[in-house]
Amino acid sequence: MLLSIKNLRVKNDSNKEILKGVDLRIKKGEVHALLGPNGSGKSVLAQAILGNPRYKAAEGKILFGNKNITKMPPEKRVGLGMVLAWQNPPSIKGVKLSKLIERISKKEIDGKKLGLNSTLLEREVNLDYSGGEKKISELFQILSLNPKLAVFDEIDSGLDIKKLEIAAKTIKKELTDKGTAILLITHSGEILKFLKPEITNIIIQGKIICRQKNYKIVLKTIKKYGYERCKKHALSPD
Repeated sequence: MLLSIKNLRVKNDSNKEILKGVDLRIKKGEVHALLGPNGSGKSVLAQAILGNPRYKAAEGKILFGNKNITKMPPEKRVGLGMVLAWQNPPSIKGVKLSKLIERISKKEIDGKKLGLNSTLLEREVNLDYSGGEKKISELFQILSLNPKLAVFDEIDSGLDIKKLEIAAKTIKKELTDKGTAILLITHSGEILKFLKPEITNIIIQGKIICRQKNYKIVLKTIKKYGYERCKKHALSPD
């Protein structure tokens, strides 16, 4: 098992419990999706996996391979091969995207296939980028790091259908087909049609309340009844 999360309870820096006993297991090369309403804990789980110090594990464990990384700092987790594409990536003044890629790159990636042009590469990271440009820039950085586990926090947000398809196909070709595990956090679920996750997880109020192998069933149920139907066990918990 590549990533094992066991009974994880996480509090924010105001000592409020956000995650309330999360269990999650992802194998090498698997794609898992995580859906839930706003405020359900999706992004907090992503931040906790990568070790953001704002979110402290009050209970439970995060294992990566055979290592207990629950208290490991973010930079060491990245060193093990874990990466996160932020929902709202920060701007970095004075640093060109091309220079950042040059510094972090472990793998050469053709940015043109993602729609990256030379103009964007020579601009400061995320400074005055459109929503779509930010997402493509994040994906380019992730691919360059050649990770073992990539967590995408709403990578589909802000992308039109054409760019979404390009992004999804690139994730499949450059990551999942080469053994990288993926955790896709998504609100709309559109990207699932392209990446077809092995497992789709539903999180509500800080707990993963059900899992389903068929993502189409999940999307159909949410669209018709809302997330609460999963809570009532309309979807399989296994």
